[in-house]
Amino acid sequence: MYRVELEQFEGPMDLLLFFIKRDEIDIYDIPIARIADEYLAYVRVMEEIDLDGVGDFIYMAALLINIKARLLLPSQETDEEGEAVDPRRELVERLLEYVRFKEAADQLSTRREQRRDHFVRGDAADDRERMEESHEVEVDSSVFELVEALGRVLEEEDKDEDPVHEVEAVDHTVEEQQQYVVRRLARESRVPFRELVRHESRGFVIATFLALLELARQQYIRLHVEENTSDFVVKAREDQPLRPDDPAHEGLDLATPQGDGAIGDGPDLSE
Repeated sequence: MYRVELEQFEGPMDLLLFFIKRDEIDIYDIPIARIADEYLAYVRVMEEIDLDGVGDFIYMAALLINIKARLLLPSQETDEEGEAVDPRRELVERLLEYVRFKEAADQLSTRREQRRDHFVRGDAADDRERMEESHEVEVDSSVFELVEALGRVLEEEDKDEDPVHEVEAVDHTVEEQQQYVVRRLARESRVPFRELVRHESRGFVIATFLALLELARQQYIRLHVEENTSDFVVKAREDQPLRPDDPAHEGLDLATPQGDGAIGDGPDLSE
C-alpha cells in the first residue's frame, strides 16, 4: 500500500470547518445528521487511499454519530436553568475554540514571516523558502476538496460498474501512474481528473489520484478544483514543463514503459 503523508493535510476539526464554510452553515445550528453522513463518506475515501492520520478522522466521525443518535432521543440533560442541553453544544464550543486557536496561530505565523523577511535577505531567504515549500502540495484548492472530488468519481464508478464483472488482475502502482500522467501532460497542458480516469477500474482511479498528489508534492504539477463542478483539473507547471524523456527530472522515473500493453498508458482521450 502506498501511504500518503501531506504536511498541508489538516485535522478532523478542519474538515468540519470545511463543510461548514462550503455549505454556509450556521456554526450554532449544525445539521448533524447530514454532516455526519458526509463525514463518514469522506473517511471511507481516506481509508481507501490510506491518507495519513485517518484514525483521528474516524474518532471525529464516531463523535458525530454519537451526537446524531442523542438528537434522535428525548433529552435527559438540562442546564442550570432547567433547559434541555443541546447535544451539539460541546462540539460547537470546541469548534469555536479551535477557530480562535487557528486565528492566533496564523497571526503568530504572519509575524514570524515578517521578522524573517526583515532579517534574512537575498539567496539565504530564497534557500529557506525553497526548503519550507519542499513538502507542500502544489494545489490551488484544499486537499479536502480534492479528496471530496475523488469520492464523487468513485461513487460514479460504483454506479456504472457491471454487477457481474471479473476481478481486476492488474495492480496499478503509483509510480506507473505518475508516468501515465506525465505523458498526458506532455500532450495537453491541462486535463480534468475525470478525463484521466474515464472508464477505468477503481484501482486505476485510486493509483492515479495518489500519483497526482505525489507529483504535486514534488511541484511538477498543479491541481485546481473547478467551481460549481465535481471535478478538479491537473495542470502542467509553466515554469517546469514535463517531458517524459528529459533526464533533468532526476528522482522521478518518467521513462515510457516499453510495449503496447504497458500498464498505466490508459485510454487515448486526446481527441
